[in-house]
Amino acid sequence: MPKLIKLHDGHAAFANDAYMTVTDEDATPASGGVILPLARYRIEGAALLDEGRNVGVLLQPDEAIEELSDDLTRLSVVALSFPKFRDGRAYTSARLLRERFGFGGEIRAVGDVLREQASFFIRCGFDAFEPADGSTPEQWMAAANRFRHVYQRGADDRKPAFVERIS
Repeated sequence: MPKLIKLHDGHAAFANDAYMTVTDEDATPASGGVILPLARYRIEGAALLDEGRNVGVLLQPDEAIEELSDDLTRLSVVALSFPKFRDGRAYTSARLLRERFGFGGEIRAVGDVLREQASFFIRCGFDAFEPADGSTPEQWMAAANRFRHVYQRGADDRKPAFVERIS
């Protein structure tokens, strides 16, 4: 079972996962938080949310984040899958969630999640990670803070170098 690292106030720590990720073949647990694949969420999501359950959705890179736009206020987690570390489509989904849709819940990176990409994840709005490389929270934050300057705006509100120079 992957370990979950969560960010809080600029610090990272291991966290207990309050959600069970359910595949298309699994039975839905009777209680507790669940993360469902998008297709299954379309079928069962409304009923689970109406029960007062904490529900999240797992999106694959080829699934459009816009399909969740009407439900985002009721979702507590959106898990974005990285089947291969070099597939960056989930970065765009994370930015859209934070900036266009104003999603305030947890955005979780799952799959081939490597600490070398930590700053990119954070800059795009991710705040929870299941690292595939066995990273510790300390290693994760060291990688995330490796570079002092950034050169463009991101979901993390860091000032780009050109703005720092003016200040």
